[in-house]
Amino acid sequence: MDPSSEQDLLRSDAVPEVGEDAAATVNMTENLSEEEQEELRKELAKVEEEIQTLSQVLAAKEKHLAEIKRKLGINSLQELKQNITKGWQDVTSTSAYKKTSETLSQAGQKASAAFSSVGSVITKKLEDVKNSSTFKSFEEKVENLKSKVGGAKPAGGDFGEVLNSAANASATETITEQIQEESQ
Repeated sequence: MDPSSEQDLLRSDAVPEVGEDAAATVNMTENLSEEEQEELRKELAKVEEEIQTLSQVLAAKEKHLAEIKRKLGINSLQELKQNITKGWQDVTSTSAYKKTSETLSQAGQKASAAFSSVGSVITKKLEDVKNSSTFKSFEEKVENLKSKVGGAKPAGGDFGEVLNSAANASATETITEQIQEESQ
């Protein structure tokens, strides 16, 4: 490299800031003696050499790391899982997460209490419907229909018993049919 191109590399002409007069910038190399410039050139070369050496060492370390991971059977997916797990642990240990979690827990408890009270209201309404004259009339009609179709029923049965007996009869018929098919 010729001395004039070295000089061009070492020039540190400042770029003028917005609103700064370009003529007001000072050429720093003009203020340095030949001796100071030579000292800075040597330091620059030394730093560049150190950077090159460190880059080579880093590349060798990365290659060694990849070889160790290969021998241990660690692949990218496992590393991703580990990173996600660690990230999640980091997130859950933050005060913001803890506060949010606590707030959501309280909201969940309040929602649970609200659903419970809604459930109680619905249960009461269903009991009211069951005790209404319209439902009683419907229940009587179903019982009359059952007695006509399935024979006389002892007194005291309710709509729930009618549904249960119908379900049991259906299940019994299915089991009987399966047994008959298997025996043939």
